[in-house]
Amino acid sequence: MTAIPDHAHTSSTPQARGVIPTFRALENSWASLKAKGNNDVRYKALRNFALSLSVFNILGYTLLGFEQAWIFPIIALIAGYTTELTLETVTAWARRRRPKYLDNGVRGMYEFLLPAHITSLAVNMLIYTNNQIRPVIFGVMVGVSGKYILQAPIAGRMRHYMNPSNLGIAVTFTVFSSWVAVAQPYMFVEDTNQFFKIAVPVVIITAGTILNAKLTGRTMLIVGFLGGFAIQAFVRHAFWDVSLFSALGVMTGVAFILFTNYMVPDPGTTPTKPLPQFMFGGGVAFVYAILMVANAVFVLFFAVVIVCAVRGGGWWAVHFYNKYRAQQQARRESETLAALDAETAKVAV
Repeated sequence: MTAIPDHAHTSSTPQARGVIPTFRALENSWASLKAKGNNDVRYKALRNFALSLSVFNILGYTLLGFEQAWIFPIIALIAGYTTELTLETVTAWARRRRPKYLDNGVRGMYEFLLPAHITSLAVNMLIYTNNQIRPVIFGVMVGVSGKYILQAPIAGRMRHYMNPSNLGIAVTFTVFSSWVAVAQPYMFVEDTNQFFKIAVPVVIITAGTILNAKLTGRTMLIVGFLGGFAIQAFVRHAFWDVSLFSALGVMTGVAFILFTNYMVPDPGTTPTKPLPQFMFGGGVAFVYAILMVANAVFVLFFAVVIVCAVRGGGWWAVHFYNKYRAQQQARRESETLAALDAETAKVAV
């Protein structure tokens, strides 16, 4: 009796012939995702940011004592994914190119949605809207759409310059100022004992420091922000009689630690070189001090918005200045060529 090879059984039906290549394609896509992810610093940073926020949200709603409804982050994620995919589809259609989320298979879709994932969770986590979900959806949509609307020519290509999560939160505070507030600082460790009240900020500081030192390279930005924040506290204490304990005590809260490690050093909207990073972080602290003296509210978020807007405006100013110089240079060259042609014509006559 002749033995039937195994491959004959696996390919004997049309269903088998269709399913096996599908699984192989998925396997190859995930293998590509893993191989390329090992060397892609941007992907690692986005992945770790998203993973950190996801784990913190899960712990927050199950153990720590987050005040928002548990369904809010799910709705926020749906809103963020939908907005990102819709705007990318429209942009690709308008520019007659392939949508980015269709590139590179599973990895392309997964990596494309990581920024929207981060923005959605951050907006929901850092604002409190009681039982109203509409401001959360609004903030997520503003944050995600800001990447497509507010762009500037940076390093030779158009890039967004406003921190998405921060922009969404700041605009939400402005539009819904009478019934939206910042998330209660105590909620991050509300239902924990004394050990975890200390352990949670320590873990956040450690994870954030490693993430920013190894992947995003924004250590100098954080140093500039923390140093500037401490200096402005002493200045406000010396000249405006602000309680030094209150001015510096802000730096000990979990919310401030989250803001320092995960909000300010956004890789996509901050400088890459050490000195500009330091100036950016110090600038946020400086604007914070001005807003505090002016008795503004939600000042950390508005300080980042202002500094990002100034940076974007600076890039546009450089762009128009370079464009003006190029036009002047072209005009001078044209006049020179015209003068040479005139001289040549005279000599010929």
